[in-house]
Amino acid sequence: MREHEVDRRTLFRFGLGGAVAAVVGTELALPAVAQAAPSAEFPWIIDCDSWGARPPSSTIQITGNTTNKIILHHMAFPNVTDYSREHAVQLAQDCQDLHMDTNGWADTGQHFTVSRGGYVLEGRHRSLETLEAGEHQVTAAHCPGENGNAIGIENEGTYITETPPEALLDSLVELCTAVCRKFGLNAWDVFGHWDFRETDCPGIAFYAQFPVIRSRVLKALGTPAGAIPERRWPDIWRFVGGPVVKVAQYLLADVGYELAADGVFGQDMNPVVNDFQARNGIPVDPDCTFDRATWEALVPTLGKHATGLPVVALQEMLGRKGYADAAPTGTYDHGTMKAVQDLQRLHGLVPDGKVGKSTWCAVVGGSVRQAFRV
Repeated sequence: MREHEVDRRTLFRFGLGGAVAAVVGTELALPAVAQAAPSAEFPWIIDCDSWGARPPSSTIQITGNTTNKIILHHMAFPNVTDYSREHAVQLAQDCQDLHMDTNGWADTGQHFTVSRGGYVLEGRHRSLETLEAGEHQVTAAHCPGENGNAIGIENEGTYITETPPEALLDSLVELCTAVCRKFGLNAWDVFGHWDFRETDCPGIAFYAQFPVIRSRVLKALGTPAGAIPERRWPDIWRFVGGPVVKVAQYLLADVGYELAADGVFGQDMNPVVNDFQARNGIPVDPDCTFDRATWEALVPTLGKHATGLPVVALQEMLGRKGYADAAPTGTYDHGTMKAVQDLQRLHGLVPDGKVGKSTWCAVVGGSVRQAFRV
């Protein structure tokens, strides 16, 4: 399996390994590991040498791309109650073993890992070094199409119905804040894995915490309220896939393009996106990136009695995010309106059930100004 072919369900099947499963709630007897000098800037991040990482099987690459986002994951590992440093070290070791021995990757896939006890560990080698430099990130293996553009953070646990412990959330906010400061990002540049990939990661319950996480990062950065953009959309492009791509395909088909809604940003989609951009006076992007202008020219306003492909797109996304009342019927019914209102409340929008640009942005995983608690 190549590095970009990660499957979170593989992580779930693997679990934490026999060693960890046997030591939940106990102290581990760990072998001695080489102790590197801790980072002077980030002494709270446990570097690869300190947790006993194996050497990478091939050279770790540094991307020439500009880092433009953070992508959060859950590991689909058990929600253990061992919050110790020893457990966090074992977690990092088991994760690296899985990624190298089962997935066939060069090293751990993500840049950083946060344990349920709140310990932050370096994932792929050189991730801490490049964080300190704040210039070009390590090319990772956490999200196809985004491995050279996004910092990937894995959070120990499975969060479909449960939310992460406070210790994990506190450390995650601290880590996201550090990444934003070093790479020139903002609190609204935090996304979930399923915004760019077909997966259940980062989990319904965890994803519902994103407005709070982003707000806490905003506060930690000291970003003034006036700087928050009205909307920050997920910038899907020709190297990603998944449910958000499927939404774009539904909407493009609705305005007359012959395009299958399969969630694959394939060659058939490239000329369609470029044609849509050209017809709407939007600069044609060579990578077919859905920027803010493209999204906002495409999304229709929906409300009571609306029908068709845009309603199906809306209902499918709401269903994926846990709003069971929004069955994909293609008709904007009472259940769909209730789901839309619940989502609007989560993101600080007026719960009027009307699906305009800001509601669409929240539906597809972006952030809206009203969601920030400032």
